[in-house]
Formats: sequence, structure tokens, C-alpha cells
Amino acid sequence: MLPKSSPPCARGLLLALLCSLFVANAVAQPSPVRSADYIVAIVDRELVTNAEVQQRLAALRREAAQGGQALPPDDELRRRMLDTLIDERAQLSAARESGVRIDEAELDRTVGNVAAQNRITLAQLRERLQRDGIEFSRFRSNLRDQLLLERVREREVQSRIKISDSEVETLLASRASGVAPPQFNVAQLLIGVPEGAGEDELAQRRALAEQALQRARGGEDFARLVSELSTGSKEQGGALGLRTLDRLPDLFADAVRDLRSGAIVPQVLQSGAGFHVLKVVERRDGGMMVPQTRARHILLRTSAQLTQSAAVARLAEFKQQVDSGKASFAQLARENSEDGSAAQGGELGWASPGQFVPEFEDAMKALGINQVSDPVVSRFGVHLIQVLERRSVPVDRKQQREIARNVLREQKFESAYQEWARDVRARAYVEMREPPQ
Repeated sequence: MLPKSSPPCARGLLLALLCSLFVANAVAQPSPVRSADYIVAIVDRELVTNAEVQQRLAALRREAAQGGQALPPDDELRRRMLDTLIDERAQLSAARESGVRIDEAELDRTVGNVAAQNRITLAQLRERLQRDGIEFSRFRSNLRDQLLLERVREREVQSRIKISDSEVETLLASRASGVAPPQFNVAQLLIGVPEGAGEDELAQRRALAEQALQRARGGEDFARLVSELSTGSKEQGGALGLRTLDRLPDLFADAVRDLRSGAIVPQVLQSGAGFHVLKVVERRDGGMMVPQTRARHILLRTSAQLTQSAAVARLAEFKQQVDSGKASFAQLARENSEDGSAAQGGELGWASPGQFVPEFEDAMKALGINQVSDPVVSRFGVHLIQVLERRSVPVDRKQQREIARNVLREQKFESAYQEWARDVRARAYVEMREPPQ
């Protein structure tokens, strides 16, 4: 999934004040119903009014008209919308009964984020709320409800997702993308041979190297032998540092490729430089190679005031500005993104497979370096994505399994959410009301 961020808050005069489709209409306590309105359903202690249903329907029809989408007949559409509102109320009621609490400090930070993301002060935020007839206490209550619902929903849904070891192994087998080569830290003790040395001197130097080899194989400290006898580098006990075989001299690579950490090459090696005694200080076998992507994004969260089609249209404008060179992606992210990465220009850091929701990851994988995506819809809202870099890195078995679990968890999230939503609805008290005559 996407990295956790600060609570989402929409932009603009009303968008900044009403932070989500649900919270825009949710209240901490049932509010008086206007005389021209009437109650259509009671869900536990929450009310659903006809005015809310009509507002949602109007927004849905506008969005469908903008996107050229066909809608079902009015009766069917109203029934579906009423079901959606009942589900939302039931989920909020369950969240309130869960025992989870949002403390005042967190709520204060969230209110501050609303003001900061809209580039206004807290005093100016209060003024706007008052101008639009929204009590500040009601605004805070709506934000608290949103934070509570998101936290409980994530906790409850994740707890329903079960992943077996066999599923992990199957996914690893299907997604293997190569194995990183092993690395060797080889230490050498060199008995150098002067240029033009005769047979006697060569024999004498070889004998010194053979003696050093026998002492090393007998258990003497190799670094001490290097310090005492080597005519080559004595730093780090003669160790060359971790290198793959292709970065070692062929003579060394052939000698150590089948050896484990701590092994001494069983024979003295001869080169133009002299005679070599080698020890494998460390062998580090490579793990599976995993592709990683460094990307950034701009996130707009949809709401009753910012429909999905409107968010898509707005991000399409941003894409055009970036592609034409009229705007910087990073600056647009800082000014508009409703994600915790906004302050970093939307940067998400290096990400392995399974770290983001599938829709986001699929779109990201299709992009070239510095390319900007079309708007991408996910359960978090609508994204604009830009890929900055790619690389492949080796990961050990434990990391491989964790990556696989993340992938499987995202694959199962939607079905687990639907199951949780059905259970919450089934436990809720729902009373339908007829319209007044």
C-alpha cells in the first residue's frame, strides 16, 4: 500500500473544510432535520436524510455526465446510493464502539494540516468556516470521525487477511527475477619476485610462500602472517574487500569460487607479480535480485465536493503543465498533493514490489524514467506519478518473503474489505422510514 501519510484533506474553500465523501455528511451527534427534509433511515444512532441522498445523487449525475457514463434508472440509482450511505453510517458506528480513540494532540495536528495544505493560517481557517456557516467544533468532530474510521477500517480489514507460507513460496517462485552473484572478500599474502629473477631465487621465494601457506593452514592468524611476510599491501590484513568474481583477477576468481568463508586456498598461486597465498575472509552469497523504483506522486482525494472525474481532470492539467515544461512536478506536489510526501515534492523513496496498491504499482511499472503517468485511480484517491530512477538490488530470503507477503496482502485487501463491510452492515440496527405524506 502507499506509505502512511498525514490525514487527507481536500483543497479549496469548501474542499478544505469537508475532508471526505463520508465525513462531509457525518456528524458526531444526529443533527436537527430541516422541515423541508426528512429522515429516510436510522442506522444505530446515526440519521440518513433525504437531502443527503439527493446531494449524492446530484454529484454522481454530474460526474457521469462529465465522463459520458450511463447510469441505471433513477429508482435503482437511489436505492444504491441509500445503501452506500447506510454502509457508511454503520461503519462509523462500529468505529466509535471499537474503543479506538483519537487524542486531542493528533486532532490538533490534523486541523493544522488542513490550514497548512491550503496555505492559510488557523485563524483564517476559522474565518472561512464561520463564513460558510460551519461551526469549528463540528468541523473538528468530522475530522475526528474520519481519522477514527480510517484507523479502525485499516485495522479490521488487515486482521482478516491470512497469508500462508505456501502462498508466499508460490509467489516467490513465479516472480523470481534472477539471483545476485556471490561476493568474496579475499585476503592475499604476496611473496613478490623481482623482475629477471633466476631459478634459484624463484625456488627460494616459492619455498617462503609454501611455508606461509602451511602456517596459515595450521591455524595461525592470517593477518599476522601478512604483516610479517607479505611484500604486498598489508592494510586490512591484505584483504581486498567484497567483490564479485568478475572484479577479481582470473587467477584468484578460479581459486576461490567454490570456497566458503574462512577457507584457505590449498595451493600457492603464481603470477607475474610473485607467489600468492589466499584466504577467503568472507563469502556473501547473493540473494534474489528485486527491481526497485524511486518515484514521486501527487494525490488528490475524492470527496462529495471533488468528484473522481474532477480530480482526474485536474491532474490531467498538471500532467500537461509538466510535459510542456510550464511547471515542476515537485512544486505541483508541494502545493497540491494531499499526502504526507507533499513536503518532499511528492517523493516516495525507493520502493520494492508490493509496497504500493496494485493500481499504483501497475501504472508505475509501465512508465519510463522521468515519464509522467495519466491520472491513476486507487482506493486512496487519484494519483499522478513520475518515475525518477530504477535499480535492481539483492535481498535476502527474509526480505523476499516480506515483499511477497506485502504483494499478497494488497491482492487480498479488496475482498477482505467487502467481507468486513458486509459483517458491519449485518450487525447494524437499520430502520427504514417512509417519506411523509
